[in-house]
Amino acid sequence: MQPPRRIVISGASRGLGAALAGRFAGPGVSLCLLARGAEGLARTAASCAARGAAVETAVLDVRDAAALAARLAAWDAERAVDCVVANAGISRGVTPDGAWEGLAGATDQVAVNLAGAMHLIEPLLPAMRARGAGRIALIASLAAYRGLPDAPGYAASKAGLRAYGEGLRAALAGQGIAVTVALPGFFDSAMGQRWIGPRPLALGLEAAAARIHAAILRGRGRCAFPLPLAALLRLLDALPAGVSDWAVRRMRFRIAPEA
Repeated sequence: MQPPRRIVISGASRGLGAALAGRFAGPGVSLCLLARGAEGLARTAASCAARGAAVETAVLDVRDAAALAARLAAWDAERAVDCVVANAGISRGVTPDGAWEGLAGATDQVAVNLAGAMHLIEPLLPAMRARGAGRIALIASLAAYRGLPDAPGYAASKAGLRAYGEGLRAALAGQGIAVTVALPGFFDSAMGQRWIGPRPLALGLEAAAARIHAAILRGRGRCAFPLPLAALLRLLDALPAGVSDWAVRRMRFRIAPEA
């Protein structure tokens, strides 16, 4: 497959989304970046433009399916989108004072992390299928392998995203569309730094972005890292429920509220 030249990335105002945008940026590349944060989005756009990329931005919430679909249709009409990265995400969980995430916290995560990815990908699918070409990347998490006692809503949203991406990949096999499901562990970002407790084998932000970017370019179906932590969580999922629950209860952490 040829390297992508027209790339849509959600959650591009900071963190992994901004880092991935920087990895893709270069002469001949057109980036369509969207996020809720206007200031951060402008910084990412300026950085990518300095690397020679043509950049368009939209301040949008991925929960707004209608507005997002309209913007995606306009971008694809201007120039065919050949890569979409569903990166926008939020995290909630048990706070340092022991407060539960609650219904709002759990459903907000599903709305952004799972439904938001669908809102981003589905409008672009018909054109990609008609062209018989494209790349789709979904940024899930190693939390997709096992429900976490301090962040059940987060784990559920990422497990759903993983299942959606795996299903898409199988459904689109042979149609010229590569689907990459990324399952990163801990890495340095504003979201990751809100997790209070052990962060085993945490990577730097650029190292995590480099791995995911390489997986997208190679058309890899799955990109899970770090491998020891991925293997551990998959093993825990395979163990009897009582044993698995006992183990994850010892991986306690808290999640600080967003500033």
